[in-house]
Amino acid sequence: MQRSERLAPFVLVAPAVLIIVILRLWPLLLGINFSFTGDGASNGTAVGLANYAELFQDPLFQGALRNVGLLVLLLPVAVAIPGLLATFIYLRVPGHRLFRSVYFFPAVLSPVIVGAIYNLLLAFEGPVNALLGTAGLGPVDWLGDPGVAMFAVVGVHVWATFGMALVVFLAGFATLNSSLLDAARVDGATLPQVIWHVVIPGLSRTIQFVFVTTMIGMLTSMFGLLYVMTAGGPEGSTYLPEYYIWHQQGQMNRPALASAASTVLFFIMLVVGLAQMSVLRRAGRAD
Repeated sequence: MQRSERLAPFVLVAPAVLIIVILRLWPLLLGINFSFTGDGASNGTAVGLANYAELFQDPLFQGALRNVGLLVLLLPVAVAIPGLLATFIYLRVPGHRLFRSVYFFPAVLSPVIVGAIYNLLLAFEGPVNALLGTAGLGPVDWLGDPGVAMFAVVGVHVWATFGMALVVFLAGFATLNSSLLDAARVDGATLPQVIWHVVIPGLSRTIQFVFVTTMIGMLTSMFGLLYVMTAGGPEGSTYLPEYYIWHQQGQMNRPALASAASTVLFFIMLVVGLAQMSVLRRAGRAD
């Protein structure tokens, strides 16, 4: 093989690698370096780990980390919903073409629009509580109760974004061996058995991808909803690291502290993503 042929693949990928290095890796390294400097009068002065020490002592950031743990616990639900709906569409339930369009529609809406709509729906005297009242249930302060608000925002986020995961699952079904489904039906397998023994093992790589991208979306794409629906309240109960970073940078003028929070968020996503892929890969091998 000639030298030019051996170098051709590297030449082709070089522009993409260069873009990633300039627009992603280099700013990341600058941000990490900036997190070890001070704010205000100490701007540009090295302060070591002082920002990180302050960060983990801040009750708002502690609450944001607890909410990250809540997102990790709710992640299987956020993945299971589009996975089950994609399964029903793939199995051609009546009206499956209509459902495909309806399920994807929320994904095209702006988070600001979604937040404004659900602010009206979840208001204390709004339609949702009115519906609960007709069922004899007391009203719920969906966005004003610290114990409920985060669940409400996460639920809205899942509703607004699961259409993209649904499309990914449908693409994954295109690679599924349909003969296995036919064999399961012939053997009299029930729908739960088909899902557990055929669909999940056959879509293990797709499930890994959806798990990781959904978690990243939860950690980095909920700012719009949080800003419109709760503004981090009540009592800071709906803070996430993403919202905390904006608050420190935009409201408190603490860019170095915001950089430290950004660095922590990056490593959280890295650790959670690698852990998820490891667990799902072992589960796929076990099946």
